[in-house]
Amino acid sequence: MAVLGDMLPFYPGPKPTFPMDTTLAVIITIFLTALVTFIIILPGIRGKMRLFWLLRVVTSLFIGAVILAVNFSSEWSVGQVSTNTSYKAFSSEWIKAEVGLQIGLRGVNITLTGTPVQQLNETINYNEEFTWRLGTSYAKEYTKALEKGLPDPVLHLAEKFTPNSPCGLHSQYRLAGHYTSATLWVAFLCWLLTNVMLSMPVLVYGGHMLLATGIFQLLALVFFSTTMSLSPPCPLRLGPEVLRTHLGPAFWITLSTGFLCVLLGLAMAVAHRMQPHRLKTFFNQSVGEGPVLSWNPEEGGLLSPRYRSMAENPEPQNIPLSEASSEACCKEEHPEEPDCAL
Repeated sequence: MAVLGDMLPFYPGPKPTFPMDTTLAVIITIFLTALVTFIIILPGIRGKMRLFWLLRVVTSLFIGAVILAVNFSSEWSVGQVSTNTSYKAFSSEWIKAEVGLQIGLRGVNITLTGTPVQQLNETINYNEEFTWRLGTSYAKEYTKALEKGLPDPVLHLAEKFTPNSPCGLHSQYRLAGHYTSATLWVAFLCWLLTNVMLSMPVLVYGGHMLLATGIFQLLALVFFSTTMSLSPPCPLRLGPEVLRTHLGPAFWITLSTGFLCVLLGLAMAVAHRMQPHRLKTFFNQSVGEGPVLSWNPEEGGLLSPRYRSMAENPEPQNIPLSEASSEACCKEEHPEEPDCAL
């Protein structure tokens, strides 16, 4: 490579990158496919129930997609700075570039984009990821980055998150990511139980699980914020500028979705106490045709049997008797006629 004119440390150039995180793209594709499938069958639902179904399905899919997407997102804490900095090791040449840092629950993502992109006869556009999720070693990934010879700004930021760095960012963000991710998975399970219970005649418990979904999302944010504040911030200096991080879009969308789930759960609980029949109508669980089972709010929303009185059923009920019962009844009424059962 030195013969071809490449400079030390022989990094061949930026690797091609997908314009979006592939995991997030898969999650969004799955939920969009489910939404499109429902929209196709939506015309088969008649009357005002079509609007009710649309609101329920869109809201439920949105909540589930957010919980999964933010769990795999790398934008829980973000920062960006434009600076003049050195480009490669063993070289005194400087470049003008924008350096971005995205911190997620499973690692960090560092971007380096030249302004302009073409400088020093090269295309300066890098997007590198370093993870600390289970089964991976951040130190080994950093060592491989050194061997490849990544640009100095990328290596400088990645070094701040190594386990041996005096900043202590590795243990801080790794601990926050593990606890936050685990809590979000619990929220996702609560979301699944919410959909199961709302499809059954136990709407009040579906509302409780929706409330639990929002509470666990907010609890995940508490874990992330608390763990972040345990240690003082470490300055990330790049040339004459300092890169400062702040809470990213994943944090705020989780906060808004958590409050949405809490409000919807509370609304369902109040509607179950005050207007249970309208709540059942909204979830297409009216009991106009089958009055044998009635809704009893005093028993927590469970179905309780209600027996019909004679006033409700004035028609005589002809219940057929068995052959043995017919013979016994005939003998009691006509004891002198032996062939009365015939």
